[in-house]
Amino acid sequence: MATNKTVLDRYLNLPVPDNTTQCMYIWIDGSGENVRAKTKTVNFNPKSPSELPIWNFDGSSTGQAEGSNSDVYLHPVALYRDPFRLGNHKLVLCETYKHNHKPADTNHRHTCKEVMDKAADQHPWFGMEQEYTLLDSDQHPFGWPKNGFPGPQGPYYCGVGASKVYGRDVVESHYRACLYAGVMIAGTNAEVMPSQWEFQVGPAEGIRMGDDLWMGRFLLHRVAEDFGISVSLDPKPIPGDWNGAGCHTNFSTVAMREKGGITHIEKAIERLAGNHQHHICMYDPNGGRDNERRLTGLHETSSIHDFSAGVANRGASIRIPRQVAEEGQGYLEDRRPSSNCDPYRVTEAVVRTICLDA
Repeated sequence: MATNKTVLDRYLNLPVPDNTTQCMYIWIDGSGENVRAKTKTVNFNPKSPSELPIWNFDGSSTGQAEGSNSDVYLHPVALYRDPFRLGNHKLVLCETYKHNHKPADTNHRHTCKEVMDKAADQHPWFGMEQEYTLLDSDQHPFGWPKNGFPGPQGPYYCGVGASKVYGRDVVESHYRACLYAGVMIAGTNAEVMPSQWEFQVGPAEGIRMGDDLWMGRFLLHRVAEDFGISVSLDPKPIPGDWNGAGCHTNFSTVAMREKGGITHIEKAIERLAGNHQHHICMYDPNGGRDNERRLTGLHETSSIHDFSAGVANRGASIRIPRQVAEEGQGYLEDRRPSSNCDPYRVTEAVVRTICLDA
């Protein structure tokens, strides 16, 4: 059921008192996939997350605590501009902590930050390609026939025209919201399955990769909400001869990016090959069970059971882009992470294996 956004604008345009800021605290809930949010008023304009107070929420309603001991703490860790309320209002990404002040079970940022700090001298860069599917209010793919299917895949990837792409308004609005907020969004495109899209974040160094992708996801859900559309990050939303959704992860160290870096890329691939099963467990929130529906060896994927690598091969676990192979330096692409992965877990696993050999 849609509400009248013109009426909403009347209230959003009302002036607020000086030095009054609405801060929307955002966190990952107990599913490890979804985000939650609530708003706090502060009487100053925060410039850093460290200036904001620790807050709390009812963890028994988010799958993060029992009702008899329900308070979970919110620790602000990253600050973004609010593209919905505008002005000085802020979006605040938070880590979650239990009643005993230990990281909550789905707080994977905590260990990710420790790993990124250890590897800081190698300057790990990431670029993650977030695929997603737009759904109508009935949870059917947006724009698809209600009693059937669209034509076979082929004309939809990077398509143009009303018969080839559905939901571009959401995509364009999300792009601008990310730019305004300060998310390092690098681009977007329509994907192989109709109603499936992708946005890319990066290149981002260290912990910022996970921070910006989670905030980009929040903005996507929030923008789609305004259009009465839902967003699915399911890695195989439609069974059958339709592409799944992934979160391909591009990675490099400073050594890979310099002349002769291809030798470091090849060494990294050897290390990844020796840790394939561990990475599969880290690459979706259910230990590989979600990705099992997607990584079949079909639809531009490798089999979940086998590790492979190749130049310009989109059916491999690891792809070396053609330009990288020709220039002998650059980056690698890990095509295994699922669309609903936790980027903190993915980037931590990559850095542990490649940079710390752990």
